[in-house]
Amino acid sequence: MSEPIRAILIDLEGVVLPMTFMNDTLLPLAATRLGGYIDEHASDEVVEEALEETGRLMGGYELDPTQAESLLLRWMKQGRKATPLKVIQGLVWQEAYASGALAAELYPDVAGCLSAWAAAGLRLFVYSSNSELAQKLLLSHSSSEQVTALFEGFFDTTLGQKIEPGSYRDLCENLGLSAGSVLVLSENEEELDAAQTAGLATVRMARDGNVASRHTVSADLLSLNIGQ
Repeated sequence: MSEPIRAILIDLEGVVLPMTFMNDTLLPLAATRLGGYIDEHASDEVVEEALEETGRLMGGYELDPTQAESLLLRWMKQGRKATPLKVIQGLVWQEAYASGALAAELYPDVAGCLSAWAAAGLRLFVYSSNSELAQKLLLSHSSSEQVTALFEGFFDTTLGQKIEPGSYRDLCENLGLSAGSVLVLSENEEELDAAQTAGLATVRMARDGNVASRHTVSADLLSLNIGQ
């Protein structure tokens, strides 16, 4: 890292909380509840806009709720990071969090490291494929609820897809930071490649063990030596 790091751009799954929470809890819940939620809330402005955007992504078609549900579920199975899908998933999870049915467990080093970085003057941001709402829900309904306030901003795919270098360039421009002064922490190799292409510093998080990577690898946050 030749340029002093001024900001850290953090993905959530695999960095601050286990991927298994997303894969084994959140995604199955969304798949089960998505259709019912759309039926019950199709006239809500946010849901209506998400369904309209789903149709636009399919070439401008107007989809009824049943068609939208089928398409969104197919996108989920394909692992697509489509913004309208992420918006509705976030709303489904919000409902579950509000009922007390969900709680996230952060890795034990997260709260201390984030607090130390913020105290040192580093600016902290989240950039996730999940919606801004879903990001805030994950952090605020966790074992360390105070970590949410440590983040200056939350970015999702409305900024751009995370596998596109232009998304990271736009983000740095929005923040008024040079690319080399921003460090990206993620477990996703393709997203890190895009960030690196845009000139950002990168670290591949490997919470579950050693991985082969084109990027610097770290097993946890405590092992990172981030100087200003």
